[in-house]
Amino acid sequence: GFVLGNAAMIIAGTVVGSSGTLLTQLMAKAMNRSLGNVLFSGFGTTTVSTEAGPEGEMKEVSATDAAVMMAYAGKVIIVPGYGMAVAQAQHKVWELAELLEDRGVEVKFAIHPVAGRMPGHMNVLLAEAGVPYDKIFDMEEINAEFPQADVALVIGANDVVNPAARTDPNSPIHGMPILDVDKAKNVIVIKRGKGRGFSGIENRLFYLDNTRMLYGDAQKVAADLIAEVKQL
Repeated sequence: GFVLGNAAMIIAGTVVGSSGTLLTQLMAKAMNRSLGNVLFSGFGTTTVSTEAGPEGEMKEVSATDAAVMMAYAGKVIIVPGYGMAVAQAQHKVWELAELLEDRGVEVKFAIHPVAGRMPGHMNVLLAEAGVPYDKIFDMEEINAEFPQADVALVIGANDVVNPAARTDPNSPIHGMPILDVDKAKNVIVIKRGKGRGFSGIENRLFYLDNTRMLYGDAQKVAADLIAEVKQL
């Protein structure tokens, strides 16, 4: 803009740059890290975890069994992540939530501030699907309720529910506030495959005794769960 003497380009560049800086600061704050740490912590350093890798195997569950667990639960907390956004599954997820509520199940949505690709990403998707605002809770509001939840349904979220952030001082995500999904009585994780999250580390949540994996595209899996709940 300065080179061409174009005021419109200068203004547009300023707005884009300011917006990017603001989003970066918000993401850094949500991860409990400084801006400098986010930008430069990876240069010239190699971090090795002091904890052993996850033991055991991921335990798979069928859509039928998962539907039964949720349909007869007293309280279900749904944790959406980037996988839900990629699959555009928010409408099916809300339809599933409504079915559960019709059966007397208390359903809440738990949102991590950095879930998705920008702050507020999950809130926008859920609002688009018609989820009432009073059913959507921030991490600080909902974390204390996970121990009372019969089922926590994780849909395409990974690093934001990884207990290593609390337990492993040398983990790349250590210190990042997470949703305490592992404290729920039962955890069902909808995931496309066995790949790792954005941080590139294994998620210990997937190997816990109270966790079951439900593999597949989030939209298709949600549709399968809806069909199974309707048959109960």
